[in-house]
Amino acid sequence: MKSTVLVVSFGSQYVQLIARRVRELGVYSEIASPDISIEEIKRKNPCAIILSGGPYSVYEKNAKKIDKEIYSLGIPILGICYGHQLISYEFGGVVERSDKHEYGKAMLKAKNDVFFKDIKEESIVWMSHADKVSKLPKDFEVVGFSDNSENAAIKHKELPIYGVQFHLEVYHTEYGKKMLSNFLFNIAKCIPDWNMKSFIGEKTQEVKDIVKDKKVICALSGGVDSSVAAVLTHRAIKDNLICIFVDHGLLRKNETKDVVSSLVDLGLRLVVLDRSNLFLERLKDVEDPEQKRKIIGNTFIEVFEEEAKKYQAEFLLQGTLYPDLVESAGIHGSAKIKSHHNVGGLPEKMHLKLLEPLKELFKDEVRALGLELGLPKELVYRHPFPGPGLAIRIIGTANNEDLQILREADYIFIQELKKWDLYDKVWQAFAVLLPVKSVGVMGDNRTYEKVLALRAVDSQDGMTADVSELPYEFLKHVMRRVIQEVPGINRIVYDISSKPPATIEWE
Repeated sequence: MKSTVLVVSFGSQYVQLIARRVRELGVYSEIASPDISIEEIKRKNPCAIILSGGPYSVYEKNAKKIDKEIYSLGIPILGICYGHQLISYEFGGVVERSDKHEYGKAMLKAKNDVFFKDIKEESIVWMSHADKVSKLPKDFEVVGFSDNSENAAIKHKELPIYGVQFHLEVYHTEYGKKMLSNFLFNIAKCIPDWNMKSFIGEKTQEVKDIVKDKKVICALSGGVDSSVAAVLTHRAIKDNLICIFVDHGLLRKNETKDVVSSLVDLGLRLVVLDRSNLFLERLKDVEDPEQKRKIIGNTFIEVFEEEAKKYQAEFLLQGTLYPDLVESAGIHGSAKIKSHHNVGGLPEKMHLKLLEPLKELFKDEVRALGLELGLPKELVYRHPFPGPGLAIRIIGTANNEDLQILREADYIFIQELKKWDLYDKVWQAFAVLLPVKSVGVMGDNRTYEKVLALRAVDSQDGMTADVSELPYEFLKHVMRRVIQEVPGINRIVYDISSKPPATIEWE
């Protein structure tokens, strides 16, 4: 039986990131609710348990807790942030509001302990907390501290139980992955026996067990997520999968042609539908981004349910990823940021059952999976494109005139990124048409036209992102081409916002 790490979720938006970091180290991981029973834990027989962060305070009346018996099972336990505070609280320590809240980078000073093996005595960690452990339980000792957290890393004196106040799972914690590795292999003695091939085998069997001999409609966009989901599911059920590509009138330039040509050799059963008039009519005069997403989500489902009847399909396959679930509050306890058309944008009542084999994965994991499945590299590393398409890249109403302007401008931006050998060096790039006009001058004449924003970000998984520092000469070159070739634009700006505080897409 393979090693398994149980990640108990207390509502942190990073809970899947913890599970993903564990898998990166070659150990299978599962996410569990705090109300998991001791009997279920014993049945799963994990090599380690990780208690996640969360939005609660452990001393609040309705704070999420877990059965205290887990601490006596002999299973190594690591608490992160809220999990760290919960361990301290349950063992008799004191957790209280900190006079100084810690958010962002902090300097951790580590003591000599196996948890910090081969890690510098001082290193950068990522904090995000208002509470702190102010008094340590008597059976614990400090193994790391920061200027504002005297008990930033602790361990039980006899049991294999650790707690850290910081988020070791995030990229910004300098030695976070090494700390996790030390816990898994030097403390918990887990065995690294999981990889993407294992995932393919497990998910293929899971899809077979769920679908059986029923038919499945796939919402295929041509992006990496839906394409990988389709190829993985096709392995399981073959021609019982019917892939539907819907042109909703909100696609980029040449999108339909490019999608069909990239998917034709994958052996998929592909149907192409033009429903652009339907979508654009329903979006007429709609400005609110949430409303746009919900209209698009509902209309997609209508189209797919209509097609499903033709094939007597019972399931709808989608390439939903974990960041989609987080932003749409599709996981326990997380805050809603925006509705993704394939999560929060879906209607409450559907006749199709959802099939989402990738919903536990992040974008880079899906790309690794795509390569393992044999998808072409140019498809696997294609930049993300949102299901609602250009509707959420036009701030305001999506009309034919603005769609045409944005298509041409975006095409130039992406075309030049490829020419300058920059496309594969950024995680995602696109253009946004703003509901703002500015005065300009062209050929000695006054103009009053639209403003275009360019956006390019660097990221690993879409959970956090930073601006791509594109060469200034490149940006000036793109600006000149767009203004010379695309009527209706006379000003270009470059978005330098990170995520957080901004999201990657503007809407």
